[in-house]
Amino acid sequence: MSTSQARVLIIGGGFGGVFTALGLEGHAQTTLVSSEDHFLFKPLLYEYLSGEVEAWHIAPAYKELLDERTLIIRGAVSEIDLQKREAIIAGRKGVLAYDVLVMAVGGVTNYWNIEGAETYAFPFRTIENADALRQRMVDALDRVPPDADPQDARRALTFAIVGGGASGVELSTKMADLLRDAFERRALKGEPRVMVLEMSDQLVPGMGDEIRSYVEEALKEIRVEAHTRTVVKRVTPRSIVFEHKGEMTEVETAGVVWTAGVRVNPLVDKLDLEKDRRGLIIVKPTLQTTNFENVFALGDIALYTDVSPRLAGTAQLAFQEAGVVADNIRAFLSGKPLRTKHFEELGEAVSLGTERAAVLAGNKAFGGALARQARFALYTQRLPTWHHRLRVGASWFFEGTSPRPLQPLGFGR
Repeated sequence: MSTSQARVLIIGGGFGGVFTALGLEGHAQTTLVSSEDHFLFKPLLYEYLSGEVEAWHIAPAYKELLDERTLIIRGAVSEIDLQKREAIIAGRKGVLAYDVLVMAVGGVTNYWNIEGAETYAFPFRTIENADALRQRMVDALDRVPPDADPQDARRALTFAIVGGGASGVELSTKMADLLRDAFERRALKGEPRVMVLEMSDQLVPGMGDEIRSYVEEALKEIRVEAHTRTVVKRVTPRSIVFEHKGEMTEVETAGVVWTAGVRVNPLVDKLDLEKDRRGLIIVKPTLQTTNFENVFALGDIALYTDVSPRLAGTAQLAFQEAGVVADNIRAFLSGKPLRTKHFEELGEAVSLGTERAAVLAGNKAFGGALARQARFALYTQRLPTWHHRLRVGASWFFEGTSPRPLQPLGFGR
């Protein structure tokens, strides 16, 4: 079979799926299945919440990124027959036949069976999640009378972020800056309260000490409360209950946001593939599954061992793996040897509010406003296509990346 005739089915339209599809353009009959109609550059979702970037900057439609030779299907794959090489999309008649399958579905929010968490806490993984959280912040502000006492305003504007990894830190600092700015604009007394709750003994446990020092300094300056060795027990419509050193505390909240990890996509659970105890698909150094040589897996659902520990679960790992998967699919279809690769960190960049960030490059870390600009420059280079990078880069250069004050959606900048 020639590569141009081969049918490649990619399930999942995140970093792994999109960059694999881009690498296969012109080499196979590629079909991409995603529950959304757009790609999402998740590392900048925090900037979308704050209004520093717009939706089109970080969530371009697949049809803008992929050429007409790639078939894009919006839907959710419900069943896969690995023996027959067929997939079923929920709500659609017939099956999708394939010669090569790429599993790039990513993970889903893990609520760890905490009471009320899935029902009442905000996830933060999509544009819609960010819109909903921003609207909750606006609604909470609108309920505070202009003459409210400081303690009453603080209680009404208390937000808790569960999970003190990079996601929780970036989100908490954005929220704190936005809310503090809103207090000033509305002439409210006092200040908002933003809390980060982390189970381990330190924040950003997956990052090195070089970055952590900037994180801790920023949280202190913005006055975000960091609660380590803290276990969430329950989330209610208006509060969060947590335990620290055996003591239970309930705090009234305007909202709780959940960034405490991901779990394997339920679709993966259905597949008869070799997995580890966490449910991750075990892959060979070529990113092929151990059971089926025509099935590749990457990103959050795959266990790839030849990788820097800090990269696990990150977008940059899926980004790097996608290049290898695309190359190996072409080699597999051509009967050529497949390649392997050791994946190293390309650098770390963490946003720390609307005015600062921290960046680690070449084993050297720096922070502040310059790091914020460096982060934008770094991520401009990682956008999927050169024409999208050009458009977004021009927009950021000429129009700027100033945050948008908290106000109802559609109110304008």
